Amino acid sequence: MGTYAVTGSASGMGYEAAQRLRNQGHMVIGVDIRHADVVADLSTSGGRHAAAHGVLTASGGTLDGAVLAAGLGPTPGRLHQIGEVNFAGVVDLLMAWRPALAAATHAKVVVIGSNSTSTTPLVPRRAVRALLTGDTEKAVRCVRRLGKGAPALIYAASKTAVTRWVRNHAVRPEWAGAGIRLNVLAPGAVLTPLLQEQLSSPDLARAVRAFPVPTGGFGDPGHLADWMCFMLSDSADFLCGSVIFVDGGSDAYFRGNDWPKPVPAARLVPYMRRFVGFHHRLRRGR
Repeated sequence: MGTYAVTGSASGMGYEAAQRLRNQGHMVIGVDIRHADVVADLSTSGGRHAAAHGVLTASGGTLDGAVLAAGLGPTPGRLHQIGEVNFAGVVDLLMAWRPALAAATHAKVVVIGSNSTSTTPLVPRRAVRALLTGDTEKAVRCVRRLGKGAPALIYAASKTAVTRWVRNHAVRPEWAGAGIRLNVLAPGAVLTPLLQEQLSSPDLARAVRAFPVPTGGFGDPGHLADWMCFMLSDSADFLCGSVIFVDGGSDAYFRGNDWPKPVPAARLVPYMRRFVGFHHRLRRGR
């Protein structure tokens, strides 16, 4: 049995994931702003430090995996907190936990992203870049000028930034090379307290219900937790830097012809040169 950290463990998908892991016999260290083993506010640097330290202390310095499910939705008036929790609340903890994950030799990490990364138009690139460089204030300034759309845009920017961070770091020697598998689960509209809060607002509810979901309805937090548990299992050893959309088909509805697409040839030049050189040496050897 293993030891796992789960942020956002008090409700929604994080709660369901923590329950499933405990039912499987694992030790789970829950992190949330209340009702958790480690109580911390991930919207502040002090809270993130406390969360990282609390988990490392409780785990004894070894983590078999983690689920980073804590997050804030596109709530008006909380632009800065959205950026901090959704991006820094993942990255700061993972950087602090990396040695403990490496100590387990075959650790798995699931970061909860969102299909908003591919279905939200007009997300300012500067906001994404600002988050990736740790400048949440700049990211907020980039979206604030867009008025009522700012909460949805900072939310999508934060999920885009954290997804790109995972994709870029997952393949590095200090992560993949150390036996740590970083992957992203990108849900659509899942019936969590976060979504229920949006549905309680008539204006937001109309927008949510009008959004195309080919399968219809909303996702079940328990089903998403099943995906997380699979991504934490030994069966996911070859899963690295992937983004898995579980959104009822919304991403495919909008982007059916956009992905997959080939890598630009210029990026493959160094590898092709090596391949050609190997091919020539092989022919000479004959």
